[in-house]
Amino acid sequence: MRYAGIDIGSRTIELVVLRDGEIIETKQADSGFDPMAQAKELLDGVKHDRIMATGYGRHLFELSLDAPTVTEIKAYAVGARFLFSDVRTILDIGGQDSKAIVVNDNGRVIKFEMNDRCAAGTGKFLEIMANTLGYSLDQFGVEALKSKRDIQISSMCTVFAESEVTSLVSRGESRQDIAMGLHRSVVRRAASMLKRVCVKEPVLFAGGVARNDCMLHLLQEALKKKILVPKDPQMVGALGAALLAGKKDCYCHGSLPEKA
Repeated sequence: MRYAGIDIGSRTIELVVLRDGEIIETKQADSGFDPMAQAKELLDGVKHDRIMATGYGRHLFELSLDAPTVTEIKAYAVGARFLFSDVRTILDIGGQDSKAIVVNDNGRVIKFEMNDRCAAGTGKFLEIMANTLGYSLDQFGVEALKSKRDIQISSMCTVFAESEVTSLVSRGESRQDIAMGLHRSVVRRAASMLKRVCVKEPVLFAGGVARNDCMLHLLQEALKKKILVPKDPQMVGALGAALLAGKKDCYCHGSLPEKA
């Protein structure tokens, strides 16, 4: 039996297919202006016996393909525990929202908090700030790590922060120092959210922003804890949905290693 999970996010769509408890296929695409068309294209030629959807676009998927859905909170909790069986806290920072989830020893969600009303503290915020500084998203974290001086960014509102960044550039401040200040502002928000749900170790960092080494470094510094990052951090939600599609059949050990 093949079980598929699809995570339809604001920026990207992820697909994971499992067979006999093993990940046999992963795919990703930009959400674009028509996420359902992109999701259907992603599924073209992919064999599966059952599929489950998660993410902000899951309800459209349910209506279009008559498929079951699951919340991102549950999907991320299940996906994280598949990859690292003793994980207790999950931080997901995606393009549109961020979430902190705490699970008990059995993997059941006991507390969570979400930021889904503002771009502040999300991948979208970092993307806009990177563009303002003339960096690609991949360059942004790398350049921030070269910072030599601490600059405080006072505003977390995307519009006001963009104006603040422009002002700092015009005053001759280093782009690398500004980039680090922006990363620190996002980390302060994420760390605060994590502390409100009461961080329990081990901690797993998921979502597209988890690919940013500067974010990982600063989070570990802020929490004073080692943080696990899967090889493909954006696939955690889709993986959880695939596991739930297969119910008890697929609860076994994962094969995606921790990021070095």
